[in-house]
Amino acid sequence: MFYTAEQSAQIETVRFAYIQHALQAHVLTLTLNRPEKKNAMSPLFMQEIAFVLNHAKHNSDVRVVVLRANGTIFCAGADLKAMAGSNEAPVSDVPAPMQEVRLGDAFNQLYKPCIAAVHAPVYAGGFLLLGGCTHVIASDKAVFGLPEISRGLWPFQVMASLLPLMPARTLLDWCMRGRILSAAEAMQTGLVWQVTAPEQLDQAVNQLSQELTEKAPLAIRKGLEAFHTIRSLSAGAQHEYLYEQLQILLKSDDAAEGIKAFTEKRSPVWKGQ
Repeated sequence: MFYTAEQSAQIETVRFAYIQHALQAHVLTLTLNRPEKKNAMSPLFMQEIAFVLNHAKHNSDVRVVVLRANGTIFCAGADLKAMAGSNEAPVSDVPAPMQEVRLGDAFNQLYKPCIAAVHAPVYAGGFLLLGGCTHVIASDKAVFGLPEISRGLWPFQVMASLLPLMPARTLLDWCMRGRILSAAEAMQTGLVWQVTAPEQLDQAVNQLSQELTEKAPLAIRKGLEAFHTIRSLSAGAQHEYLYEQLQILLKSDDAAEGIKAFTEKRSPVWKGQ
């Protein structure tokens, strides 16, 4: 949607202003790296995130994405000055997107597991990042806040990202009162998947990442794509579409390998095809 596969394939030659990335053992780690601005997201920041996600989507060697952040704030939300047109002057080679970046769409169209490792507070527009992840693992020292109402604003886009994850009344109350939630409270709402002690966060993220890389990558991709697609289909169309997707998987190399490995009582060797 925002970049072509050919553009993002050149990721190793691109200089980033606000992002760090590394690929190891099928896990691509995307690190927010604007700590001096509390990882507040400017238009360029969001373009860089979308560029890395597009690379992850099209790179068959990537099976899991892990989202991290440097600094004492995971993400403070939008950089309001930059959004208002204040010039940015960092060095970045990320090309201009084909259309304005919408982070919700960038995450939804990744079609691969994405784990947020939240070590510190998240505020406002930062929830566009968490809402797009399949898993959120948080330190018990992290807190979560929607302060927009205290500034005469409303978290419109965040509301759309969180609605599939949280009960509607819980979400509306949070938007209206702007409370700060603890990690335990955020887990109760469905926003956070797991809470750990700070010193155990990396271990929990690595354990989940490894487990997911060992699962059938094509089945995960097709399953996540179907999950997002059926939300826009009628009930009848959903079943027809899902049946078609099952037939595609049944004819795949990975399905044949999975069945063969099961009968031979061994671990499957996935090709992602």
